[in-house]
This record gives sequence, C-alpha cells and structure tokens, in this order.
Amino acid sequence: MTTRDMQQFGLWPRTIQANIYRFHQRIIAPVMQSIPVHEEIVTGVAPNMDAFLDRAAAQVDNYTANEANKVYALVLIALFERYVRLWAGRLLEGTGIETRHGDFMVLLDKVAAAADIDLQTADLRATLYEALLVGNAVRHGDGKSLDKLKEQAGHLIDRSKRAYVDLIAQDTPDSEWLRIEPSDVEGYVKAMIRFWGLADKLPLATTTM
Repeated sequence: MTTRDMQQFGLWPRTIQANIYRFHQRIIAPVMQSIPVHEEIVTGVAPNMDAFLDRAAAQVDNYTANEANKVYALVLIALFERYVRLWAGRLLEGTGIETRHGDFMVLLDKVAAAADIDLQTADLRATLYEALLVGNAVRHGDGKSLDKLKEQAGHLIDRSKRAYVDLIAQDTPDSEWLRIEPSDVEGYVKAMIRFWGLADKLPLATTTM
C-alpha cells in the first residue's frame, strides 16, 4: 500500500463505526419506538368480545415488535460481519489467512490479534458471538446456533407467555420463542461501536455511542 492508501485505510474503522451508529440511530431506533409494546399479555377466556379483540391486538403488537427486533439483530450482525471481512482483506493482506469465507469468530480473533484489539474487555467477544448466534437462529430456526445460544444466553428463549405469544402454533420449536428486546439490539450496537473504536488508532477515537 502507498502512504496515501495507508492513511485512507486508517480511516476505515472510524467510518465503519459511524455507519453502524447512524444506521441504529436513524433507522432502527425510530422504528422500535414507533411499534406499540405491551408489558404483559393476558390470555385465557375473555369476558366479552371487546376484551378478546384487545387481547388479540396486544398479542399481535408484541409479536410484531419481537419480529422487528430479531430482524434488526440479524441485519446488524450481517453488516458487522461484512465490514470485518472487508477490513480483514486489507489488514491481513499477504498473510495467507482466508478472509472471505470460513468461521467468522475464528477470523474475528485473528483480526483482533493483528489489530491489537482486546476482545475480552467488557465481554466484547461474548456479546458479538451472541449477536452472531441470534442472527443465525433468526435466519435458520432450530439448529446448532440455537443450541449454542441456549448455552450462552438461555434467557433469550422465553416460553412464559407473560409478554409474548407465538402466533403460529402451540407446538412450535424453541426458535419461534426467541425473544429479542430493544435493549439487546442496543447492546449489540454498543459492542460493535466498541470494537471499531478499539480498531481506530487515530486521535480522538471513541469506544462509546
């Protein structure tokens, strides 16, 4: 790389960090705030038709909100992975390390080592791994990623029906009971912001939103 190329490449982490931040602030957060959510879902026999319809509407509201949260979690990790693989292609150029294919977490560890990023700080690696597992579970349903997610973040599989009812059927698999809150999505964004902040070696780098 020429000196100019190196200078431009040095700006990549900051630009990518800003892209993720803007996507969350301009797209995700406003949509999440616009979707009605009810703290508790009432089930059982309704006393009258109006009550039945109100309960049904609340179930649909919460189901829709959860679907949106899951989709945004998937979009974020897909965006993050794309950026990391793009950056790794330049960062690890000439090392013989495959950056376009293969296990993403393995690549992330190699990238972190090359860029002197501590993935253990503030549970950074664990949070990014959780986001990856959530994204895979949203895409594929039951499978290896969901099994690993149960081990790492079992609280995300919630069959309590306190604030969520699966609208498909009673006997759907655990993947249909995956509950993602706006706070989970924000946590994934913060981890991504931190990662790119640690990757940013220029003055005035930040690791917080």
